[in-house]
Amino acid sequence: MSLKQDVALVPELSCSDFAASSDFYLRILGFEILFQRPERKFACITLGQARVMIKQENQFWTTGEMQTPYGRGINFQITVADALRLSERIQAFGFPLFEALETSWYRVDQIERGVSEFLVQDPDGYLLRFSQLLGDRAVT
Repeated sequence: MSLKQDVALVPELSCSDFAASSDFYLRILGFEILFQRPERKFACITLGQARVMIKQENQFWTTGEMQTPYGRGINFQITVADALRLSERIQAFGFPLFEALETSWYRVDQIERGVSEFLVQDPDGYLLRFSQLLGDRAVT
């Protein structure tokens, strides 16, 4: 993947334990390292077209007291090619799903867009929603 600025939004997630978060994202979820700064406990990681930065918690850009679970009130939707396979992989490693895999249809103007999706929390409680596009249909 290119290092050029080809994405418009890249969330940077503070981690209470960088090693545990790295293991979860890389080994369990299958993300790959785009670049890293091990001495600063920082990595920019990718999964398909998704890009996320993870870093050991510090006080540099903290806007308030950090309390677990981190990221309350937000979930990150990440598009994947095979949601079923990823959900099975996560569970095989012993991580429980926050919400089981299900199919949903969401209205977008005059169509409905189908997705197969599930949710899982990372070691710090960030909510990740993995979504596989199933296609479009007329509004029912």
